Amino acid sequence: MAKIVVLGAGISGHTAALTLRRALNNSHEVIVVSPNRYYQWVPSNIWVGIGKMTRKNVIFELSKVYKKQKINFKRALGKTIFPEGNAENNKPYVLIEYVEEGKKGETEKVEYDYLVNATGPKLNFAATPGLGLDGYTNSVCSFDHAEHAWDNLQKSLDKMSAGEKQRFVIGVGHPKATCQGAAFEYALNVAFEINKRKLWDKAEIIWLTNEYELGDFGMGGAFVKRGGYVTSTKIFTESILSEYGISWIKRAGVTKVDQKTIHYETLEGEQKTLDYDFAMLIPGFAGAGLNAFNKAGEDITAKIFNPAGFMKVDADYTAKPYEEWKAPDWPSTYQNPDYENVFAAGIAFAPPHAISKQFTNPNGMVIAPAPPRTGMPSGVIGKVIAQNIALSIKKGEITLKHRASMTKMGAACIVSAGYGLRKGSAATLTVFPIVQDYEKYPTWGRNINYTIGEPGLAGHWLKLILHIAFMYKAKAKPFWFMIPE
Repeated sequence: MAKIVVLGAGISGHTAALTLRRALNNSHEVIVVSPNRYYQWVPSNIWVGIGKMTRKNVIFELSKVYKKQKINFKRALGKTIFPEGNAENNKPYVLIEYVEEGKKGETEKVEYDYLVNATGPKLNFAATPGLGLDGYTNSVCSFDHAEHAWDNLQKSLDKMSAGEKQRFVIGVGHPKATCQGAAFEYALNVAFEINKRKLWDKAEIIWLTNEYELGDFGMGGAFVKRGGYVTSTKIFTESILSEYGISWIKRAGVTKVDQKTIHYETLEGEQKTLDYDFAMLIPGFAGAGLNAFNKAGEDITAKIFNPAGFMKVDADYTAKPYEEWKAPDWPSTYQNPDYENVFAAGIAFAPPHAISKQFTNPNGMVIAPAPPRTGMPSGVIGKVIAQNIALSIKKGEITLKHRASMTKMGAACIVSAGYGLRKGSAATLTVFPIVQDYEKYPTWGRNINYTIGEPGLAGHWLKLILHIAFMYKAKAKPFWFMIPE
């Protein structure tokens, strides 16, 4: 009997666990360790943040699904990995700490034959003083955050209704933050709500980003087909923001937030401030904070994880100039190079380098997005890891037949504004591959036939359909596995 431990129950970890359970008979044990009681469909938190959905629309209890699927669920934090076991026992294990009532603070050694690190990101609000719910800004990174954002947004809308002008600053709150897409979508939705209430004369919305050019989205931008023409995501994004009446500040690294003021540095090294009434800024991401020790009790955390806390996998981490970055640098199996039974999925894996070119200002500050690994890529990676583990168990040896390089994987992003079947619009962007491959696609870096940008109501409908489909899939309803990642 094999025992597989999955750390994390987000898109990547949850997908891995369900895939493993379906692929393996019940003589093998699948264990999910997560501090979260609920699964949440993160892309729809945007709608929670504008009051169009409630938490019941985007979350469900993990324990109910896992009980039905015969997956052992431990509501706990993964703390320390012992990939060689310890002096008394050669069996690898992970030390966990329970967070649920009745067991809170208790620790347990959970042995494993295979380990999947799908812990996702630590929302590193602390890296920017004053950022987040404990500071002065809002977030839509979780359903709790999104509910809080909606509460504060309503206050600003009420002030506008009473004749008071409001400035909304939406974007990223750290010089190297990613997930620009989520912030961009929220900005459009806030604009939609203001327009719907006919309050635009009382509003100013500013898009604040660390991107060198708009439309970078942490993937170096793209050239897309639109209406038979090829255009850049820079023009695509600028036109959409202009259509919604949103101005922008780019190449900005936020350093601090006060109650009414955002402090940031420019790529030229200037220190500037921006006053606001409502701010929603995405934080930087870090690893979950796992540690690792070898059999002798020596700390090997730096061997397994990069300085940001993300796990090293089958990638080329050699430091290179931007011009020398290549598609083969990127991982395809997500197996740790030192421990063949350990894998990292989704945001938990360490990328070999950024996708966007990194720019440093005269003060030594890097102002550029980190590579995105959320949504569709996370689900695909989780599934591929699970398929390889299941195959390895059945064959009795490590077998890595399935691959999922981000240089051979496409992704779709639907930036929707508004809500409902008749009211709303969306900018639909598909890219293939996610990471540029200029050797294979020398002109555009990507296959221009599958890299497309289109605005319109159809994309808005598609986002609603995807919300329903992926919530159905995550709940492991009948034939859930037929819905692709």
